[in-house]
Amino acid sequence: MSRQPVPLPAEHIPPGTPAWRTADVLRWLDAVPARWAHPLFAVVALAVSVVWEVATGPAPVCTSAEPCGSDWPGLAVAVVLVLSLYWVWRQPRLAIGGLVVTVVALAVEEGVTVFARPSALAYLITAGFAVAGLAHRTAVAGRQRALALEAAGSAAQPLPDAARTFRRGRLSFALAAVFLAVAGFGVHQALGVADAYEQRAANAARLSGEVTAVDEDDGLLTVTAEGRTHRIETAFPEDFPVDTRVDLVADGDRVVLVAEPYDAFGWELLVLAGSVTGLAFLVNGVAGRLGARRLRSGPLPVLHVLVREGEEDGRTWVFAADDTEGRRPVLWFHSLYADDDRVKEDEDDFETEGDDPALDRLAATLRGAGPAPPLREAVLYGAPRTGAEVVFVARDDEDDPEVAVECSVTSVRPAVSLWNTGRPQTLGRKHPRRPVEEVAAGLTPSAEPRVWRAHGFSRAVGLGLLVVQGGGLWAVLEDGPSWHWLMLAVALPWLVTSVATATTWRITADRDGLWVMTAWRVRRVPWETILSVTHREDGIDIGRAGDDAVRLSPTGWAWLERRLGREPGAARVADELRALLLRPGLRPAGEAASDRQGMPVGPPLVTLTVLWGAVVLLLL
Repeated sequence: MSRQPVPLPAEHIPPGTPAWRTADVLRWLDAVPARWAHPLFAVVALAVSVVWEVATGPAPVCTSAEPCGSDWPGLAVAVVLVLSLYWVWRQPRLAIGGLVVTVVALAVEEGVTVFARPSALAYLITAGFAVAGLAHRTAVAGRQRALALEAAGSAAQPLPDAARTFRRGRLSFALAAVFLAVAGFGVHQALGVADAYEQRAANAARLSGEVTAVDEDDGLLTVTAEGRTHRIETAFPEDFPVDTRVDLVADGDRVVLVAEPYDAFGWELLVLAGSVTGLAFLVNGVAGRLGARRLRSGPLPVLHVLVREGEEDGRTWVFAADDTEGRRPVLWFHSLYADDDRVKEDEDDFETEGDDPALDRLAATLRGAGPAPPLREAVLYGAPRTGAEVVFVARDDEDDPEVAVECSVTSVRPAVSLWNTGRPQTLGRKHPRRPVEEVAAGLTPSAEPRVWRAHGFSRAVGLGLLVVQGGGLWAVLEDGPSWHWLMLAVALPWLVTSVATATTWRITADRDGLWVMTAWRVRRVPWETILSVTHREDGIDIGRAGDDAVRLSPTGWAWLERRLGREPGAARVADELRALLLRPGLRPAGEAASDRQGMPVGPPLVTLTVLWGAVVLLLL
């Protein structure tokens, strides 16, 4: 028997507050970005293009006329670039501006020749794709706000007094100050390195010599100048081939190239890390502070809803006012009490467990006992949209006569995937198993054996691992005999097994049991010995009585499949196998012939791996 939501006293519901009902909620949920605009696509594409550009793009050549020193403008662009990758997820408007800055910087540096290099052109294309997706997400958020305002109608109320004194961003500002101070220290140290060189160079002797030998492995140049031989460290030995004339600065026993006067790379890296982290916290704090200020700026639309605290991560989930069973969440965010005194009281109560029934029940839930937190009637202040800030008023518990005002401390997120699949997220179990009855309803009895085999995602994982295997084999063998060969000996069997399984796994069901094809053999598992079938950690486990489980792994990439709005293929297979196990009438009536059982590809893959290793050794 379901419990009724904790009621909100009528005096705390502003007159004329409309209920946000399921019909309006479904329209709001439908206004989510298209699949192509998911930030994962943009971030991966941008990251790949940036790595490609860094690996193949033209590096500056250090000369005496234009020595290599600290490139502060380039470092600033790098900071903006890394921040933009993060802002693609958190701050779409800022991400658009950041990407525009990086594109303009690239165009200014290289001009029209930027279109002649594939890596630079790839970055321009992926940046354009990312900006299009960000603009689409921004427009969709505006559509969500319009739908929320339409549902609220003319109802508008000022923010509750308790929420007016709520301040966002204090922790973010404190962390930003720490990391920006670290970045400032890095700048100071880098400038100190440059100043120290300038002071030494002012009193040092200037020499000109000829490169007589180059050791690229150790980054050393042998230079003969005025009858003396000097060995000089360099970051770019390939820029100074033998017989090249170079200028030197000699200060006692210390001799450096004029083209490479000093090395402040470590300090510059500290500046990059500190600046990116500090500015990210600073922007988050400013965004939170501005969002809270907008809420206080005037009357806000109000909606009558239901809320519930998440059992696993403390999220606040919002439901339609007529969804008294809590079947379909609309949106979620994290929240804190607006009244600082209330926060202090809660902390004191937590220290003395037993004084607060709500906290006792929450503690019991965390220990795995007791009911889930109840639904609560609430009034939501503000027009909810992706990225917005909201406030709500609700009672904590039926036994609590007072109402609490809570403010969001993270931006609003829809409770459906951004892939526009229309599938709501669920509460409680992270990835709930489909009921056997539901799965069995989609299966019909068949005389022919049923066959499940590796799907597209699983094969993609296998091909990716195959590329890693081939590249790793090349990299290890290229250096000749070393301790890396021991690492190869340990990793290679696992890689071969994983590649063979991911690309060709197969399960065949007939009247007597399952034929499970792994990387190395086909195993027979009778129905009477099977205790369970589960999908766990990108693998399928078939538990057997009196024996170890038969495990297929990897069988896909469940995390990415869910991010793409799809049901993991291996999870679907496990559900159907479980239905056959628990509903014998659905099992096939015939026996599986040998050609339906599959042929392991582990042994042929070993042969191909050995041949590839031989080819690598011949080419090196």
